Amino acid sequence: MAVSRQVRTMIIQPSPPPGDALRDHWVSRTPLAIQPYLRLMRLDRPIGIWLLAIPCYWGVGLASLTDQRMLPNIWHLVLFTLGAIFMRGAGCIWNDYLDREIDAQVERTAARPLASGQVSIRETFLLMIALMLAGLVVLMQFNGFTVIMGFVSIALVAIYPYIKRFSDFPQVVLGLAFSWGVLLGWTAHFGILSVAPLLLYAAAICWTIGYDTIYALQDLDDDIMIGIGSTAHRFGANTKIFVTCCYALSIALAGSAIEMANGGVAAFAGLVIFALMLGRQIYDLRIDSSKTALDAFRSNKWAGLILFLAIVLDGVVRFGGLNFLR
Repeated sequence: MAVSRQVRTMIIQPSPPPGDALRDHWVSRTPLAIQPYLRLMRLDRPIGIWLLAIPCYWGVGLASLTDQRMLPNIWHLVLFTLGAIFMRGAGCIWNDYLDREIDAQVERTAARPLASGQVSIRETFLLMIALMLAGLVVLMQFNGFTVIMGFVSIALVAIYPYIKRFSDFPQVVLGLAFSWGVLLGWTAHFGILSVAPLLLYAAAICWTIGYDTIYALQDLDDDIMIGIGSTAHRFGANTKIFVTCCYALSIALAGSAIEMANGGVAAFAGLVIFALMLGRQIYDLRIDSSKTALDAFRSNKWAGLILFLAIVLDGVVRFGGLNFLR
């Protein structure tokens, strides 16, 4: 009877969102019985989907610019968006399964569905498998080389949750995994790699390390207490200096990639705006404030999209007949 009452209580009460989830998100207006599964996929925190998709967009945009196309391949952008939704959800579920005992000890993550017991391990794995199959369907729409590249990325996603158990640099592995879309976006167009996308991949890695270090500031006290590593933990009071170095390197590498792709005024103007937005994050950031850390982290969506749109605008201006800015 006690178990039945507990199950009924879980069904009729909405699952509490984590502290960094969006308030009044559409997930909170769905039937209560499915909310834990949507939260397990982090659909109430769409910033992760954006940050996984944007490197894909960068790769697609850079390929289009290199190939002197007016516009990037819209179908590829749609596929990468769907892939980001499915694979980010699957990756979060895998992470939550491995971290369920750790999450229960951290204030920000204690309410996650698996850590709080709102979903079973069996249900968790079924949902993860379904998402991975959906991601596979998306991946199979691309050329053979891109399919192989997509399978390689799974190894990075699989090992990421383990790194923080013995290293202060899990952000590096996250950067390798989250930035992989640059290479996929490029190979989807050309079917082969070259120097320009590798430079942009490196730029995305540095960007990811920087913004995820900012994100890790929210859990710093809990991580120290339970022995979990992060770059925020490693650099402590010098975290802003470390993030500044990551962002500066990201900007320089992205500029080199754009130069190799023969980018024009619009692309470099977008890079300047990207740099200013990253600089504003660092200026506003207080390492002892979870709110400024979360605000800075979330602003990366707009910074990344502006750089992508600038690359697209460069193609429109230079190869679409609007050559007055050449």
